[in-house]
Amino acid sequence: MDKKNNVIQNDIYNPGKQKQLYKRTLIVIIIAQMLGGAGLAAGITVGALLAEDMLGSNTLAGLPIALFTLGSAGASLIVGNLSQRFGRRVGLASGFITGGLGAAGVVLSALFHNVMLLFIALLIYGAGTATNLQARYAGTDLASEKQRATAISMAMVSTTFGAVAGPNLVGVMGEFALSIGVPALAGPFILAGVAFLLAGLVLFVMLLPDPLKVAQAIAMNKQEVEESTEHKTKEILKLDHRTITMGATVMVVTQIVMVAVMTMTPVHMEEHGHGLSAVGLIIGFHIGAMYLPSLVTGVLVDKVGRKAMASIAGITLLLSGIMAAYAPTESVTLLTISLILLGLGWNFGLISGTALIVDGTTPSNRAKVQGTVDVLIALSGAAGGALSGMVVAGSSFATLSIGSGVISLLLVPVILIVLRNNSSKNAVSPHK
Repeated sequence: MDKKNNVIQNDIYNPGKQKQLYKRTLIVIIIAQMLGGAGLAAGITVGALLAEDMLGSNTLAGLPIALFTLGSAGASLIVGNLSQRFGRRVGLASGFITGGLGAAGVVLSALFHNVMLLFIALLIYGAGTATNLQARYAGTDLASEKQRATAISMAMVSTTFGAVAGPNLVGVMGEFALSIGVPALAGPFILAGVAFLLAGLVLFVMLLPDPLKVAQAIAMNKQEVEESTEHKTKEILKLDHRTITMGATVMVVTQIVMVAVMTMTPVHMEEHGHGLSAVGLIIGFHIGAMYLPSLVTGVLVDKVGRKAMASIAGITLLLSGIMAAYAPTESVTLLTISLILLGLGWNFGLISGTALIVDGTTPSNRAKVQGTVDVLIALSGAAGGALSGMVVAGSSFATLSIGSGVISLLLVPVILIVLRNNSSKNAVSPHK
């Protein structure tokens, strides 16, 4: 323990060590996110199709995403609290390993055609998706205010490699599953289980010293050496509820819209004669658009401003909804473009919203607040996934797409109202 404390003390007083630790943390997060991306892609790509196959109806096809996003809600709170108490290393590793066990449960449920086991396993699998999202915060713990969105983007863009590869391995993993006597649609979950478990091991072994613990120690040290009582009071009051609320709203709206449309796209395509390979291709492009633009998005969020990019997210999601609704059913190209816009709008919203959450918190409360916000994000995703199948069954895919686009556009007037009410504060704020 003394050795560990000495390492942290050295990082507090040595700016060079802090910079090295920041870079090393990003490298570890990037490796884990590559693996985690492959894990989360399974549920997105074939979750609805697996449920439709096992339940014999598309009315509840949105239930798998609803379940694993609901599971991710509980996991978000647990991972956030574990991270706050024991550090990012323990919190994130626990979440990924739990998600891997859930993926294994999905495979067993398909093998034995056990619907109840499928539902339970999907809830547990959600821990992996929650952890994959929460890992983006770890890169910001040692980042300056002007580096935060960029640090978030680096963690997210690394997810692209696994997340894009996952859907495009649907066919290969399906064949592998059949070769060992498992239903083809469970194949991607075999990949997910291995990927999540490896991500957890990477974080547990390599994420030392813990970046959140170092950030907390640095913040405490600054308070102790600061002679001004006024400055201390400002640090204590730095929990900015308005900024946190805005960040949470942006992420909740973009999540519910993205999940709703994404969930029913594979079902919509299958109903119009498109094969599993075409589904995997489009979802691959969609997930690529969710993560690959992150490096550019992070720079824009740091330079242009959090709220401006959040407004652009709402407009982009509206364009996606319009295109998805009116694209000819036989046109894979137009549907692909609409799903790319859907991923891009989500990317804008998540990075700008995440940066706002980091801006509004301090190391002493950051992980707990982040976990709570991610619960809201997961619950909104669960609602989007559950309602999407019902909307399509009761009306059409076009209605779902247009409705989702209109909801996303509500971000713009909300942000304008906040800007007007808080213009004097934003004039000097680094997170305008």
